Amino acid sequence: MTVDAATTPNPFAGYGEDAALDLDLESPAVAAQVVKRLLSPDFEDFSDQLTRVGFCANPIHLTGSSTTLDAATGEVLSTYCSDQEPGGSTLVRCGNRRASECPSCSRIYAADMFHLIRAGVAGGKGVPDTISENPLVFATLTAPSFGHVHGTRDNHRRCRPRAKNPRCPHGRPATCMAFHDDEDPQLGHPLCWECYDYASHVVWQWWAPELWRRFTIALRRALAQHLAVRETKLNTRASLQYAKVGEYQRRGLIHFHALIRLDGPKVDGAFGPAPADVDADKLSDLIRDAAASVRFTAPPMFAGDSERVLALGAQVDARHVRTGHRTDDPGKPLAPEQVAGYLAKYSTKSASDTTDQGNAHLHRIKTVADEFARAVEDEWNHAGRPVELRDWPYGLLGKWVHDLGFRGHFASKSRRYSVTLGQLRRARRRAQLLLADAQRRGEPVDLASMEAQLLADDDAETTLIVGSWSFAGIGWDTPGDVALAKAAAARAREHAQDKAAKKRVSKPD
Repeated sequence: MTVDAATTPNPFAGYGEDAALDLDLESPAVAAQVVKRLLSPDFEDFSDQLTRVGFCANPIHLTGSSTTLDAATGEVLSTYCSDQEPGGSTLVRCGNRRASECPSCSRIYAADMFHLIRAGVAGGKGVPDTISENPLVFATLTAPSFGHVHGTRDNHRRCRPRAKNPRCPHGRPATCMAFHDDEDPQLGHPLCWECYDYASHVVWQWWAPELWRRFTIALRRALAQHLAVRETKLNTRASLQYAKVGEYQRRGLIHFHALIRLDGPKVDGAFGPAPADVDADKLSDLIRDAAASVRFTAPPMFAGDSERVLALGAQVDARHVRTGHRTDDPGKPLAPEQVAGYLAKYSTKSASDTTDQGNAHLHRIKTVADEFARAVEDEWNHAGRPVELRDWPYGLLGKWVHDLGFRGHFASKSRRYSVTLGQLRRARRRAQLLLADAQRRGEPVDLASMEAQLLADDDAETTLIVGSWSFAGIGWDTPGDVALAKAAAARAREHAQDKAAKKRVSKPD
């Protein structure tokens, strides 16, 4: 069960002299704001609000009221109004998944993703552990090449060696004899930015979600063909389930990491065993074949542009996942915790996390995407189109320039892969209420034994909350308050890690 940071102690009290917060102060003005807040008469109110929203860096302000009723009798159990709060508004988490925007909410999102993904690998959270016996492959689908870029090579080889040091049509070296390490700022940058096909890069990025969709269709067709059944009858023999996250490569292109599991026929309330003639090796082969077969003809972006036939990259990594093996050796199976940790980490990253703001390659991608978006909008307006711009395939490109043109979900799953994020969030809210009630009564509570109850549908709720709320703003008052929130989130995380480490040490073998 994921525990919200709001359940940890107040970071401003009770840690002793060695518990000074590590503040990231951007300027003397921000430092002055922090000092002013710490010395302000309403600091205790601020501290309480900060703790209740789990040290969120950008909380949402709401005004309104709610009434809690007994679902069976209609009896009013309690009432609440935002007027009771300091400042007259109720603060709730922003819920941003990006670690660069809100470390606290991102950590909760990553923890939820970890449990969601792991449940589909080893069982738990309402998923039977028998699914661990079904074939499971960790696949990585990459983008094709749009030009030579600097990169690391296997066995620590040179970047791009070529005889006689040739040059590109623009006079730049078409070779690189360097041994790049993982921290080299040149990684992902083109050898020649004028040779690099930025236009196709942006178009591919825009249609990457469509390529993923076509991959899932191609994989089901390949599986049906292998099992000698019609595609429409595949669910009588097997079903494919997956959890997928997107991650930006250093060259600014999205690629997909996916856990793909093969189950037996779809049966209500059960995850059947996979067909005996499809093991993990065969599933890996089907994944590679399906990825190689995907094609999509992208329409022109504007007048004078041409169609492009898009495909996934030739490099497709497909590795087995097995319970009980934990190793980074690419020739051996991966462990459930290892894979779940990978995908949970990737799900909280954004384009700005992969490359810094001074990255010239990233800046060019954004510039090209922005120019294309403006060209599409100008052409649409000048032509007097009878329908809205959003109906054109590239009409909303301008809204996704910050993500380098990628408009898809960074994390998604098939319906029957495992538990949902909604169920996990509902279970966490219920657990917090139970813990708070148990603390008031001074009685212990075993959440592990109540997993089924915590994950139950809303129909099982015994209370009904009726409320009326309005948006009143977002964020803290000053950048200094944000710095305090982020520092407190880091302290709460350290506290949780220390507590978990002590629990592991004290646990008998």
